[in-house]
Amino acid sequence: MMSNLFSIFDPSTNLFNMPINWFSTILGIMFLPFMYWLNPNRHFYFWNFIINKLHNEFKILLKNNYFKGSTLIFISLFSFVLFNNFLGLFPYIFTSTSHLNLTLSMSMPLWLSFMIYGWINNSQHMFIHMIPQGTPSILMPFMVLIETISNLIRPGTLAVRLTANMIAGHLLMTLLSSTGSNLSYLFLMMLILIQILLLILEFAVSIIQAYVITILSTLYSSEVN
Repeated sequence: MMSNLFSIFDPSTNLFNMPINWFSTILGIMFLPFMYWLNPNRHFYFWNFIINKLHNEFKILLKNNYFKGSTLIFISLFSFVLFNNFLGLFPYIFTSTSHLNLTLSMSMPLWLSFMIYGWINNSQHMFIHMIPQGTPSILMPFMVLIETISNLIRPGTLAVRLTANMIAGHLLMTLLSSTGSNLSYLFLMMLILIQILLLILEFAVSIIQAYVITILSTLYSSEVN
C-alpha cells in the first residue's frame, strides 16, 4: 500500500536502488525509424508521412517567419513529447512529462527566445501588439497590463497544461486499480473494461497534448513578427 498517492510521480523512486527513472526520456529514440535501411519499412513511411503533414501545417502557421528548416524545432518538440507521453502508458516506465521541471524546461527557453527575438528585431510590432486596435484611450493602460501578464504566463500555461493532463489520467487509473483487490469477480471484470477504455483515452490524450503544445508554441512564435 503506497503511503502517498503522488508517489507514482516521484522521480526519486528507484529500481534496484538505482535512480534511473529519468533515463526513460531517451527511450523514445528506439521509436525513431532507421533512416539508413536500403529498403525502408512501413514504420519509416508512416513516420515520414506524419512529419510531412506537420511540416506543411507549421509552415502555414509561421507565415512570414517561415524559412527553410524553421519547422524542424517544432517537429522535434512534437516527437519528444509524443514519445514520452506514449511511453508513460507502459507499466513501470517513468512518465517524465508529468513533471513541471521537464515541461518548463521545454516551454521556457522557447518562449524566452521568441520574446528576445521579437523585442530586439520588432520592438514596434511588440508594442503595437500590447493594445488591440480600436481600444478606448481610458482602457489602454489596463490592456497593456493584461497583455503583459498573458505573455508572462504563457510558458507556465504550456507546462501546466501538459503536466496536469498527464497526471490526471494516471491518477484516475491508479485510484481505480487500487480498489481491485476488494471487488468481486463481476465488478473486477467491469473494472478491467473501464481500465482498458481509460487506457485508450490516455493514448488519445498523449497524442493530442503533444500536438497542442507544439501548435501553441508555433502560434506564439508567429506573433513576434
